[in-house]
Amino acid sequence: MDKVTRLASENGVMIFSKSTCCLCYAVNILFQELSVTPVVHEIDQDPEGREIERALLRMGCNAPVPAVFIGGKLVGSTNEVMSLHLSGSLIPLLKPYQAQS
Repeated sequence: MDKVTRLASENGVMIFSKSTCCLCYAVNILFQELSVTPVVHEIDQDPEGREIERALLRMGCNAPVPAVFIGGKLVGSTNEVMSLHLSGSLIPLLKPYQAQS
């Protein structure tokens, strides 16, 4: 879906989320603790939410939310983000988007 691609490419770190999803919240908090402020799009608050959810599944997300994009590229859902973090590969991806302290 064009909206997903557009939003992901316009924002450095983008999370498609649902306001009631605890895993979405956990991923968002992880990024904040890594000094990254992601743009969060709550698909349950979007009239086109169902279409966005289907588009995310077609793009390869194994779960529709959270769907994490970094630099316009789909990283994946919670499992992929946590695996990258545990392997030490997440922080280098986020480096360009980290707030300078």
